[in-house]
Amino acid sequence: MAVTVHNISGEITKELLTAGDNVDLSSISLCNTNATLPCTVNLFIEQKTTASATGGTFHILKNTLLPAGATLVHDFKFDNSTFGLFVKLTKSASETPTADIIIS
Repeated sequence: MAVTVHNISGEITKELLTAGDNVDLSSISLCNTNATLPCTVNLFIEQKTTASATGGTFHILKNTLLPAGATLVHDFKFDNSTFGLFVKLTKSASETPTADIIIS
């Protein structure tokens, strides 16, 4: 089983898997690495509109508060041949949100 890891810092939207990577995902682990402050996490898949597909964004987690130091593991599958996987972090106070993400 292949594992993909990401260290993310800042209020950003990051593409974790690009459509067409053809990764056979079975779970994702999201860890808030900030020692004192929670952050808000949005995890979603997105398909670009083409001649044969309607496209759109589909949320797996929406505005989910991840406490400081906490880890959330979510099991799911999706068609990575046509959908990309994205995460968006939002800070809850003045500090920069940070997270470690493991895709397996």
